[in-house]
Amino acid sequence: MTGSRTPIRALYLCYFGLREPLVQTQVLPYLRQLATAGIDVSLLTFEPQLKQKWSSAEISDARARLADQGLRWFYLPYHKRPSVPATVYDIAAGAWTAARLVRQYNIDVLHARSHVPLAMALLARRLAGCRLIFDIRGLMAEEYADAGIWAEGSLPFRAVKLLERAGVRRADQVVVLTERLRDWLIDHGLAGGEKIEVIPCCVDFSRFGETDGEATTGASDRFEVVYAGSVTGLYLLEEMGRFFMQVQARRPNALFRILTVSSPLAARAVLHRTGLQESDFWIGAARPAEVPAYLRRARLALSFRKPTFSQIAASPTKIPEYLAAGLPVVCNARIGDMDELLEKEGVGTIVWRLDDEAYAAAAERALALADQPQIRARCAQVARQYFDLVQVGGVGYHNVYTRIGALPKEVAAISEA
Repeated sequence: MTGSRTPIRALYLCYFGLREPLVQTQVLPYLRQLATAGIDVSLLTFEPQLKQKWSSAEISDARARLADQGLRWFYLPYHKRPSVPATVYDIAAGAWTAARLVRQYNIDVLHARSHVPLAMALLARRLAGCRLIFDIRGLMAEEYADAGIWAEGSLPFRAVKLLERAGVRRADQVVVLTERLRDWLIDHGLAGGEKIEVIPCCVDFSRFGETDGEATTGASDRFEVVYAGSVTGLYLLEEMGRFFMQVQARRPNALFRILTVSSPLAARAVLHRTGLQESDFWIGAARPAEVPAYLRRARLALSFRKPTFSQIAASPTKIPEYLAAGLPVVCNARIGDMDELLEKEGVGTIVWRLDDEAYAAAAERALALADQPQIRARCAQVARQYFDLVQVGGVGYHNVYTRIGALPKEVAAISEA
């Protein structure tokens, strides 16, 4: 893909704004890896409150900064309400813009990050043929149902499932986050293994410094158990609180630290319901740059999610970050590939049932793990092995684009009927 060959030209469609943390910590690092590998990368984002939050000078500065990194940036305004009409409008605008950019820059590949960009890409391909990568970031319909936003079987649910199946079938390459989802797609005849690449959510180690995981600068004088992320929807704060009580019964000086932008009042009420007192926990927000230092203060990290069917596709970003900070992880069962990974590598404990007996057994195992010599170094090493942004994420996307580059040009003209 380098040298005298014409580089592959890709347009990455992302239904988030450039400044959003997910774009900064996940999307842009991957795109920089692609640019380094010789891909000509363009990015289309959707900016909330575009006129209010972006000045002309800020847009110019962002474009220049991204250009220095090998990325060409385009943007459209994001429309939020009313929800369904606004999203339909954005899909139409995104498809039209993508088709125009395909023709203007002779783009070879539309890379759709999740379902809404997939709808744009499928429409754009009808207007200006090119290849398609469907980057599945989760089973959207099931996740919305699990979170109580949609009813299973409702019109939005069924529409997204039809879109998802069409994307898997028509895409030239499919990216998934887990081996479990890859196996499910193959077993159900939805895609062949040759066009599916597993790339979990990875971690940028530059955020955590060049450490072997043993650094304890700022370590707490209490036994801290940390959780970072949302405490609503798919996330099980009450269950994590009950697990923490089992840790506290064995380590009376334990503190449950929760890093979240969710409502602290609502989270506090949930923890009080479990029987925890104010002195047992701390709830507050932390800027992304502050999170690594908070993680290093802790001894254990938690990630409990609703163990529903949608979680076969889940790769929680927080788990690689915990490991990169040298923290052993406690995770409930049936979440992505974590059942096999954490205990096999000796860097975590699985909670097999959500009840007090299982919490007690898991707490015993987790505390023994936290007390092992060199546990922090082992966690950091496993994070690098399985979740390194360059050696795992970058290589995985390079594989996808290598296969795309080997496909015959005629693939773009294949009927989508």
